[in-house]
Amino acid sequence: MSGVPRVKVGIMNEPEVNFVLFGEYRLADGTIVTGEQHAEVTAEGQVAWNGTVADVVTFEPSENGFFELKGVTIGVNFHWERKEDQRFSGALHLIVENGKLTAVNVLPVEDYLLSVISSEMSATASLELLKAHAVISRSWLLAQIDKNKRITEEHEDYKACEEGGEDEMIKWYDREDHVNFDVCADDHCQRYQGITRQSTERVRDAIKATWGEVLTYGGELCDARFSKCCGGVYEEFENCWEPKHYDYLEARRDGEDEMNFPDLTKEAAAEEWILTSPKAFCNTTDKQILSQVLNNYDQETTDFYRWTVEYTQEELAALILKRSGVDYGQILDLQPVARGTSGRLYKLKIVGTKKTLTIGKELEIRRTLSPSHLYSSAFIVERHDVTDGVPGKFVLRGAGWGHGVGLCQIGAAVMGEKGHNYKEILLHYFINANITTLY
Repeated sequence: MSGVPRVKVGIMNEPEVNFVLFGEYRLADGTIVTGEQHAEVTAEGQVAWNGTVADVVTFEPSENGFFELKGVTIGVNFHWERKEDQRFSGALHLIVENGKLTAVNVLPVEDYLLSVISSEMSATASLELLKAHAVISRSWLLAQIDKNKRITEEHEDYKACEEGGEDEMIKWYDREDHVNFDVCADDHCQRYQGITRQSTERVRDAIKATWGEVLTYGGELCDARFSKCCGGVYEEFENCWEPKHYDYLEARRDGEDEMNFPDLTKEAAAEEWILTSPKAFCNTTDKQILSQVLNNYDQETTDFYRWTVEYTQEELAALILKRSGVDYGQILDLQPVARGTSGRLYKLKIVGTKKTLTIGKELEIRRTLSPSHLYSSAFIVERHDVTDGVPGKFVLRGAGWGHGVGLCQIGAAVMGEKGHNYKEILLHYFINANITTLY
């Protein structure tokens, strides 16, 4: 791979899009446009802009051009969800998906990474942590683009979702849900907010120092996942997404003594682990370290390593009905069926007076049991105030934030503060991987 590849990022999907072009932008026919713009979807499912109707409208920037999208939703379906105006470098493509307009930003991978590193983490993080994240984000992105090409060639109707039989419904969500662009801009893929989050000299230095570097294993790009906090032990890929094992994404303790951890697939061990606060890199309350990883709205979350959520019977039954569309009646129990290596549940049985069903994987469990998403699926269930077999209250006690696969961002921040360089950080989380320069 000689030159820097380009990436197509889906930013927003709305019935109409309001945006501003700063500097000169060129249309496909050579026309120059600038300033405030409005586009919407026609009844026939095309893009209507400035008297023009087309399947795609493309705006290519002049050398210093950038654009602003109004009302972009960030943190979709998560507890910090909100709208904000965002600015982007590169080109803007408007397409129609599912009866709405999708705004797609097209730009070089390295420019994309400048934003991702500043959006996923604080741009004031340590240089070694930023370098590690640059390599991971680049690896994950290019691996997903390659994977999507293969899937498109081999499976015309591929879906990253598995549904079980009458008593079981297992789903997972991955970036293959996107077919008209490479990745989305939100936490479903990796957080990208254009030039809205101003990158610092340190971020630029991290990108430059690792230019073209990726993680590989066995000659192939690593599917380099990351989450906020593993909770003390890494999760394995197949327990969150498709049933495929990667040797470089194996269970380890997030600490100096990597091989010293309990078998959290066993219920008793998982319960003891979750109810205590074992030593780990990501077990920190150091505000200075946390501020490196957590942007302002992420810092609204403070209890990520160990957390508690409580629901009354009425709250939980109404919540599960609303989130799943399934009427279980009163909820009698939430029973663990299968746990992964970090203690995260990837199968959970919901027992109700009207219906009983096993659900999974981890993200489906998290979204079913929360108005947004539970911090993780590594939790135990306590039933309180039980009358005639019906609990009056449920208490969930949990560990970690996110899926727990690959790099643990808070743990990596602690490693950086302890003096570990970016290669040591990467190889702590990606077992026996190689760091390879692609371009």
